[in-house]
Amino acid sequence: MKKILILTCIVLSMTSCKKDAKTEAVTMEASEEFSALLNAYHEESLKLYPLNATAAGDKRYNYMLPNTLSDEFLKTETAFYKSYKEKVNGLDDKTLSKSQKLSKAILNWECDINLERISFKNYTPLDQMWTLQLSIGQLASGESSQPFKTVNDYNNWLKRLDGYLRWMASAKDNMKEGIEKGNTLPSSLIKKVLPQLKALTTTNLEEHLFYAPILKFPESITEDDKSTLTKSYKAMVLDRIVPAYKDLHAFMSSEYFDAGRKSSGISDTPNGKNYYAHQIKKYTTTEMTADEIHELGLKEVARILAEMEKVKAQVGYEGDLIAFFDNVRNNPDLKPFGSAQEVVDNFKRIHKTMTPQIEKLFDLKPITPFEVRRTEAFREASASAEYNSGSLDGTRPGIFYVPVPDVTKYNTFSDEALFLHEAIPGHHFQISLQQENKNLPEFRKTLGYSVYSEGWALYTESLGKELGLYTDPYQYFGMLGMEMHRAIRLVVDTGMHTKGWSREQAIKYSLQNEAESEASIISEIERYMANPGQALSYKIGQLKIRELRAKAETELGENFNIGKFHNQILESGAVPLALLETKITDWINSNK
Repeated sequence: MKKILILTCIVLSMTSCKKDAKTEAVTMEASEEFSALLNAYHEESLKLYPLNATAAGDKRYNYMLPNTLSDEFLKTETAFYKSYKEKVNGLDDKTLSKSQKLSKAILNWECDINLERISFKNYTPLDQMWTLQLSIGQLASGESSQPFKTVNDYNNWLKRLDGYLRWMASAKDNMKEGIEKGNTLPSSLIKKVLPQLKALTTTNLEEHLFYAPILKFPESITEDDKSTLTKSYKAMVLDRIVPAYKDLHAFMSSEYFDAGRKSSGISDTPNGKNYYAHQIKKYTTTEMTADEIHELGLKEVARILAEMEKVKAQVGYEGDLIAFFDNVRNNPDLKPFGSAQEVVDNFKRIHKTMTPQIEKLFDLKPITPFEVRRTEAFREASASAEYNSGSLDGTRPGIFYVPVPDVTKYNTFSDEALFLHEAIPGHHFQISLQQENKNLPEFRKTLGYSVYSEGWALYTESLGKELGLYTDPYQYFGMLGMEMHRAIRLVVDTGMHTKGWSREQAIKYSLQNEAESEASIISEIERYMANPGQALSYKIGQLKIRELRAKAETELGENFNIGKFHNQILESGAVPLALLETKITDWINSNK
């Protein structure tokens, strides 16, 4: 009897092993199929959006620029996202690893939010801050991600400009249709676009941005090739680029300006309320309503005002807070620089001061090089400080751009917080570590969610004291000011786009609650008008990361490690907030 039982057990064990082996083989095959699917998605997306490929340092599509406003392109986009949504959901979660399940959830989100975006026609393809004519200008300068090192590079740019000229023609058509539909830019924004267009109508080649690459040929290009390229670029600029800009400027300064929207909020346009709801979802990755966000903003403004009162008392200022804002705005001691280079050098000093403390807070640190540069002159007047990511291969550094249109008016009181946010450990750490992570599928290395990236950058501003900064109370006030700036956004963005607030009402509210200059506040309010909802992402993301850190500190107690917490936030790259919360909760539970 024993022998029979033993033989039976052996047979059952062998059968079980065979089943396990078979299951493992099926799982491995499905896993490989999923990886291949993600690679295919990434490769197709680079060809669909070739500027993204260029930004990542992939040179294969540097000659391409599809007309993203055309019906043909929108149909291609729609088919792309529908196809991959169907393919990815055809795979069983049981066959995927934990990391792959996260990638699947992210890809589903990408498909859904982009299909939703495509359903809204773009009647305002040009604005003063966000749109293609500005990013093309950066590329044209020869100082950005578009390379100008070989003859082929120079010819690629000419081919890309063919596509850009087609886009400009479609942009004008869409704006004309927008006039008929009652969906135009507000007049105050049109005023800001006009000088940007006017600057590129000059026929002085030495001053024309699109001719700039000809003025700085690399030594490797022969004299014959230089001569040929010079003729080609001269013809492109004078015969095609300048006339296109003149035509667009003439249209926007007359017919379009006359039809410009007098209201500030997007809800005053046809389907505007639905569009704003989409923008909230896109930029916060949540289901929050405009009313919920508005109320949250009011509470945060009140909380930060109380903190500002403490700083005012610390420095001995006896007036009220609004008067203190004016004092900070106009304090000559906070405007010490005589040249733009001194501004740049000050940020380098901040970097040097905090570097020794980075080791205490971060296990993960990027290898991508980093630089501070002044913003290019052609866009400096309306630009904000910003970070441009390095290339995936590390050959192009991450760059922190700082605009200094008038150094005599440049106020330093928020420079330390600004550096933490835009540079280190803000966007430079967050983007570079994502790009350098070899465990991420390629499509996730360049993926961005404003609520994650801007939420992280705003969170890092609060690390200043831990990094040896904010020893000057004015710099700490600058940090509070920058946080207040993002809290105000929750109020004024929703106010303008859902509650009928005017541009002037939003400017007044900002002036009453922060120390930014009036010119800066006007530029910011007009920024929110141009891209509804984007400004909400900063505070929503920051508050979620703060909430997750507090949860981890409470539940882990002595086992909490700040470096490991930051690893968890950064190592997976950009993810929607719900997925980030699940990840951190799982990490907390596994470390209890």
